[in-house]
Amino acid sequence: MSEELAPVTTAAPAEMRDPLVRAEMKRAGVWFGIAAALALAVLLVQPLLLIFAGLVFASMLDGGARLLGRVLPIGRSWRITIVLLAALAFIAGVFYWTGVEIANQAEQLWVTLQAQGTRFIAWLSGMGIVPAQKDLMDFGRQALGSIGRITGYVGTVFGALTSAFLVIVIGLFIALEPRLYERGLAWLIPTRQRPHTRVTIDRMAHTMRRLMAGRLLGMVVEGILTWIALSIGGVPIALLLGILTGLLAFIPNVGAFISGVIMVAVGFSAGVDTGLWAIGTYFVVQTFDGYVLLPIVARKTVDLPPALTLGTQILLGTLLGFMGLLLADPITAMIKVWLERGSEREEEKAATS
Repeated sequence: MSEELAPVTTAAPAEMRDPLVRAEMKRAGVWFGIAAALALAVLLVQPLLLIFAGLVFASMLDGGARLLGRVLPIGRSWRITIVLLAALAFIAGVFYWTGVEIANQAEQLWVTLQAQGTRFIAWLSGMGIVPAQKDLMDFGRQALGSIGRITGYVGTVFGALTSAFLVIVIGLFIALEPRLYERGLAWLIPTRQRPHTRVTIDRMAHTMRRLMAGRLLGMVVEGILTWIALSIGGVPIALLLGILTGLLAFIPNVGAFISGVIMVAVGFSAGVDTGLWAIGTYFVVQTFDGYVLLPIVARKTVDLPPALTLGTQILLGTLLGFMGLLLADPITAMIKVWLERGSEREEEKAATS
């Protein structure tokens, strides 16, 4: 007579009660979640960039409202309104007083750059440095076509205006009630992670405000200095070149190079002496910005190594187009703050253990 076997009480391998199955399912869930997050990030990269641009605009409004709050003890909504109206009034005033001159200078700039570019390409072709002009023009058209495909989402006027409108609306809503969105974000974070997340968000917001304040200061200073120096030297369309230099100063490294090329090309179109003056102006303004203004701003904001910033601009510009290039610096600053806060937290854990 066979012995009776004891009943099986342990969980089957396919049951979630099995510790091994639960551990493997958790591990698989983590990897699946990471893969899904990466896939969503790739699909939604353009909307995410617009949202981040809205956050950058909100930090500008918030910084202006905080600065205004030191002298005007009024509600936050009123301070945001004053800052926004002052910015719009400044832009409208500039175009009102100098609109005709800027329009004429813009047309003159385009004609000058075309002529200088044709002359430069012809000189390179004559020296044998580059292929014949026809081949070079075909290559240029192909390159511009590929760039147009990368940045096609902002390639039309309607797309650019729509993107700008969305950025302004998102930034305005966030700047008016930042705590509301902070609470909503905190609700998505696990309870034990909320204090750490709140500190990180506060530091990111603080860094973003100061970074944008420094960037705006640099844009104004570079634009005004360039305009005055080029006007003294008799360089054509000095006002438009000053405005372009100020706007391009928002993009470190790359913006300065582009504005310098345009400035020198316009300078040499009026003569060798004027071209040399434009070169001198470029180096003087950039030296002042790099050795005087930038160190002052860096001490108050976040000090980003130039090579790191340039590498991020190349990477994000290639992957994400113009918006990636435009937002590369703020993105790098936020990643740096996040990594520094994570390192501090690890040190705190090590000290308490």
